[in-house]
Amino acid sequence: MTAPRDVPAPEQGLLLTHFLTVRDVARSRRFYADILGGEVVLEENPAIVKVANSWIIMNPGGGPTPDKPGITLVPPDDGDTVSSFLNVRVADISAFYAAAVAKGAEFLTEPLDRKAELRCYLRDPDGYLIEVGQATGLLRGVFADR
Repeated sequence: MTAPRDVPAPEQGLLLTHFLTVRDVARSRRFYADILGGEVVLEENPAIVKVANSWIIMNPGGGPTPDKPGITLVPPDDGDTVSSFLNVRVADISAFYAAAVAKGAEFLTEPLDRKAELRCYLRDPDGYLIEVGQATGLLRGVFADR
């Protein structure tokens, strides 16, 4: 069997991927392929979608395994309390926003000017928060208010 192309497997050093525990692998895989323009590398077990210069890896939850004893993976159950989120940087937030909305993405707000950047958030099908931003003032040394 031939290995799929574009799997996250560095020839040297390391690379960073992001793993998501999801309720419905097919639904989440479609979201990351359609909304973020990703390329499906593996359909499932685990699903891998290459998005720009990174990968999103998705699998259903499950109980402890020998390499993570005592750990159970579950998708988020409260979308209003988060401890991390995906941060996506775009060259043209207006174009990205319009295209994503046309594909069915639901944003919390339209892009807002935060001085350092234009920024907005959306959720994936499991409720994971995704920040979408375009650097503006930051490129000129202007930072957001605290």
